Amino acid sequence: MNHNTPLSPRPVHQLSDVRRRVLTVAQLRAHGVPPAEINEQCRAGGSWQQLLPGVYLLHPGPPTSEERLNAVLLYATRERNAGVPPQPGAGESHRPVHPEAVITGLAALTLHGFAATPPLTSLDTIDVLVPRLRRLRSTGCARIVRTSAMPTAQEVTGLPVAPVPRALADAVAELSDAGAVRRLLTEAVRGGHCEPAAVVRELTQAKLLTRPHVVDAVDSLLAEGRAIAEDRLFAMVREYGLPDPVWNIDLRLPGGPHLGGLDAYWPEHAVALELDTRAPRQDEDALWSEYARKREHLERLGITVVYITPKKLRDSLDQQAAVVRTALMASVDRDPAAYVVVLPR
Repeated sequence: MNHNTPLSPRPVHQLSDVRRRVLTVAQLRAHGVPPAEINEQCRAGGSWQQLLPGVYLLHPGPPTSEERLNAVLLYATRERNAGVPPQPGAGESHRPVHPEAVITGLAALTLHGFAATPPLTSLDTIDVLVPRLRRLRSTGCARIVRTSAMPTAQEVTGLPVAPVPRALADAVAELSDAGAVRRLLTEAVRGGHCEPAAVVRELTQAKLLTRPHVVDAVDSLLAEGRAIAEDRLFAMVREYGLPDPVWNIDLRLPGGPHLGGLDAYWPEHAVALELDTRAPRQDEDALWSEYARKREHLERLGITVVYITPKKLRDSLDQQAAVVRTALMASVDRDPAAYVVVLPR
């Protein structure tokens, strides 16, 4: 016996259960399967087949989507880790995980439940995200996508999957069909998968906002996101019994300058509310400066300004209602605000 002989190798037939149908050459050797037997099993008409370099499928016939996903992950991590990645059914949750390879692109969006993406069985390649310095090449059904900063993955059906915004950016990078890009971005927001700002941030980092069809889709995305946020804002006022404001107005000083547009305003309380729908694009600093100047100007006039993000409206509607109610109640203890003219926007 030498140091390479496993102490208790499992028989080959025990490796072919549903959870271990895809293994690397290192894993097979660890189970006592020598290279000669691997080659014999993979000969024409044999019981096994090589899916990717160093990754084997322990049955004949086409692989399932589950097996292809696991094969791609094993291919991307085979040099680092001889263990089997978490298998589907091992516990479906969206808790963060930190693997060395992450499913991304269209396959990830399909795993997240998108309807606008193709089924996994129709994807010729599966995108897998790896650190930039990994020495890997795209081959077979595995397309390597490199990044200098691995995202915190989510576990979906037991597999490490990129968050929706990152998966969207990697998918859009490979799409030239404007309609397909628009459908994906719209579903991301309308389906509640993420907020527009997170999508635009990833698209910006991927330098995709120089492509006209992506810019057009982003404009539609931002409009969609604002409409959804406005609906949630209306629902918040109604469901939590807040006084009715005047909606979508402009403020001006009598005979003076324009003070800015607001999404809601309570004149009797001098409380203004604005949805913070800034998208992290190249003009973010300038846009934030505009927000800050408006707020400072209004507060000098005695008007309290409440900023709410679409994400907060989605995740904690009750807390945002409490913030607005507190601002309204506090108005009785403040000095009267300056007189302003309220105009429809």
